[in-house]
Amino acid sequence: MCKFRNISRILGFVILLIAPSAYTLGRVNDTVYITPKEVNTAVLKQGVHRYLVYFKMGEQATRTQSQFWTREISPVVYRGRASIQITQEWEDKDSVLHVVKSIADAETFQPFYHYTWWKVQASRNSPEKIVTETEVDFLENSVQVNGKYLSDTVSDQRLNAVWKAFKSSQGEYFLNWHLDLETFPILPYRSGVTFGIPYYDPGTGSVLKHVFYKVSGSDTLTGYDGQLIDCWVLVHESPGNKETFYISKQTREVLKLVQEFGKNMFRYKIKFAFSE
Repeated sequence: MCKFRNISRILGFVILLIAPSAYTLGRVNDTVYITPKEVNTAVLKQGVHRYLVYFKMGEQATRTQSQFWTREISPVVYRGRASIQITQEWEDKDSVLHVVKSIADAETFQPFYHYTWWKVQASRNSPEKIVTETEVDFLENSVQVNGKYLSDTVSDQRLNAVWKAFKSSQGEYFLNWHLDLETFPILPYRSGVTFGIPYYDPGTGSVLKHVFYKVSGSDTLTGYDGQLIDCWVLVHESPGNKETFYISKQTREVLKLVQEFGKNMFRYKIKFAFSE
C-alpha cells in the first residue's frame, strides 16, 4: 500500500475523531462558553509558521506518514472590513495535498470566508488522485463544491449534509475548526478552566456545536540551548481519542500536540522553533 493512501486513510480517521462533538472533558462549574468578548486576536503572531506532523503506530514506534504544514497569518482588509487572513499548505514527501485560505474578523475571529483544496486518493485501491475544491462565503451566504453552488434543493446526500451544516452556522457566533492552531492562542487561559468553543468546520458535514477543552494545568517544554518554555496544557477527550496541546504562556503559540487515537496510534504536531 502506498504511503499517500495510508495518509489519506489515517487523516480521514483522525478527522472523524476530532470533528466537533457533544462529548465533554471535565465540564464543571468553571466553564467558559467562548463568545466575542472572550477572544484576544492581538496575541496572534503575524508571519509564516511551520509544523512537522507525523504518526506513530505505537508510542515507541518509528515516525511515519510525515507532513510539513506551512501557515501564514497576515492582516488584510476584506470587503472593507479589518480582517485576518490565514493560509495553509500541507505537504507530504513529494507533493502538496491540502491548501487553505481563510479570512476572519480582525477582532472577533468570526469567519468571513473559507476555501479548501484537497488532492486525495480516488478510492482505496486506485492509484488515481482526485481534486476537491470547496468555497464558503459567509458574507454572501454561499457554499460551492467543485464550482457547484449548494442550496436546499441539492439531492446528493453528502452535499446535502454540507449544506445543512453550513445553515447551522447562520446567524450564530462561531469559530473555524480548521483554524484550531490559531484559535487556541486567543482564549482566556487560567488553570482548571474548561472552554466551550463554538466550532464549525466549513465545507464539511459537521454542524456547529460546542466542543470542550480543559486547561489541565501547566508543563514545561525544553527548547533550543536548554531554554525552558512554560506552557498551558489544554486537553480534549472523546471516545477513542485524546488530544493534549502545549501552548506557550509567553507567546501563546501552540508548540506541540500529542494525540492518541484508535488502538495505540499517535499523531504529533511540533512547531518549528523559528518563524518568518
